[in-house]
Amino acid sequence: MDDKILIILGSPRKKGNSAILTNKLSEGAVELGADVESVYLNGLDIKPCQGCEKCQEETFSGCAIEDDMNQLYLKLQEAKSIVIASPIYWFNISAQTKIFIDRLYAVGVGSKNIFKGKNIGIILTFADPDPFISGAVNALRSFQDICRYLGANITGMVYGSANKAGEIKNNYAVMEKALMLGRDLAQRMTIV
Repeated sequence: MDDKILIILGSPRKKGNSAILTNKLSEGAVELGADVESVYLNGLDIKPCQGCEKCQEETFSGCAIEDDMNQLYLKLQEAKSIVIASPIYWFNISAQTKIFIDRLYAVGVGSKNIFKGKNIGIILTFADPDPFISGAVNALRSFQDICRYLGANITGMVYGSANKAGEIKNNYAVMEKALMLGRDLAQRMTIV
C-alpha cells in the first residue's frame, strides 16, 4: 500500500469552504512528510451506478461503466488514507459526492473490498450553524454506516458552518481541527 493521502473533493467549487479545509488538512499532512493528492470530482466524468451487478461477478474487476471512476479505483486502492470532503446541500452530501460513493460498490463489497483497514477522514461544511438543522448530521451518520460496513477506520470528522464561499477561514477552531486531522493521518502512515 502506498503511503499516500487521497483527498476526494465533492464540492462544485474549487475554492469553496470544503476546499479550504482540505487545503489546511493537506498542510498538516505535508508538514509531517505525507504525500497528498486531491481529486476534484466535479471536473470528472462520473456517471451514476446502474445497478447492473457486473462488478460483483467473480472474474470482473472494476465497473462496467467506462468513465473516470475506473481511474479513481486504482488511486483509492493505492492510498493508505482517504479524505472525503463535501458541502451539505439540501440536508445531505453533494450530488457529486453521492455519485462517487454509490460507485464504490464495485470495490467495496466482499472479497473486492479495498477499504478494509484504511484510515478515512471526513470534512463537511454547511450554512446553518446547527448540524441537525443543516442536515450535516445525516451525512455524518451516513459516513459512519459506510465506514462500518467497509471495515474502514474513521480517523476524524471535521465539520463547520460557513454561509458564504471562503467564510470558513474565519472559523479558527475548525481550521485548526483540519490541520490536526492532516497531521494525524500522516502520523498513522508511519505506524505499521
